[in-house]
Amino acid sequence: MIGMAFSFQNPILLWLLLILPILHYFYNKANRKKKKEAIKFSNLAVIKKAMGDKRILRTEILFYLSLFAVALMLIGMANPHIPLKQTKEGVNVVLAIDDSGSMKADDYKPTRLEAAKRSAEILIKGLNPKDNIGIVIFESGATTAAYLTPFKERALGKLKSIAQRDGKTAIGDGLSLAIDMASSIPNKKKVVILLSDGVSNAGVISPAESVQFARLNKIQVYAIGMGSEGKVVLGYDWFGNPQYAELDEETLRAIATETDGKYFKSVDDSTLDEIYRNISEDIKREQEPTSIKDWFFAAAIAVLLVQLYIRYGRYRIIQ
Repeated sequence: MIGMAFSFQNPILLWLLLILPILHYFYNKANRKKKKEAIKFSNLAVIKKAMGDKRILRTEILFYLSLFAVALMLIGMANPHIPLKQTKEGVNVVLAIDDSGSMKADDYKPTRLEAAKRSAEILIKGLNPKDNIGIVIFESGATTAAYLTPFKERALGKLKSIAQRDGKTAIGDGLSLAIDMASSIPNKKKVVILLSDGVSNAGVISPAESVQFARLNKIQVYAIGMGSEGKVVLGYDWFGNPQYAELDEETLRAIATETDGKYFKSVDDSTLDEIYRNISEDIKREQEPTSIKDWFFAAAIAVLLVQLYIRYGRYRIIQ
């Protein structure tokens, strides 16, 4: 159930409601004075005219309707909000995908990169129509693969066209570019999904600096560590020694924790699919304050129309 607790964008204007009891005080004071003056006359007809029940009742109804309309307008000017789910605005989701040389490893079929692309499709297809999706890839640096868009098919086309590269791993650069993209469309919740299979060993922005950037922009980061149960050989050095894929889980876990996100460890194709599926379901459409000031202005207009009808309509009292 949606909570109906009110908050106000301009609460200081509510102090103007204090005018209403003051107006009520002077209205009653004027009525008492009018009655006292009427009693001074000996003409009984004049007294009855001044104190007639029907006329007094009608006048009081008109006065209280005016006060009620003013109160509604003042509350509307204070811009009241209630929490409503953010389904209308949607969420900005940006995928930051490691495209470094280690993503050539074939422990995922046909390669880690192709498996990551295939699993990312699950998440994109699971987003809501109002959600935006963007894609960033990173290796020795970071670049945009798909700009933030609500058109999921367009993003899927860009995702499929991502080609394998040979660079190192600039996690900080990739995350920072993803944060910048997620922030490009305001007034939406912002989520970055970071996938990497290596250690940050390139780029101009450190992972710690990118975390500060994420926190400054209130962006939640889900981090996925891509690896295997055993050691994965990427190649051999000049001396014939095997070079293994290294996954820096500590850094990825810290990125997720410090941005109120979650860390996931993938060890094969099926776990990677399940991770992306879970993230798609886990993205919350958080409650946000929604203005209802127009409701109060509409109610004020309705009250004024009722007042006009009583004053000039069918049941008006001829003076």
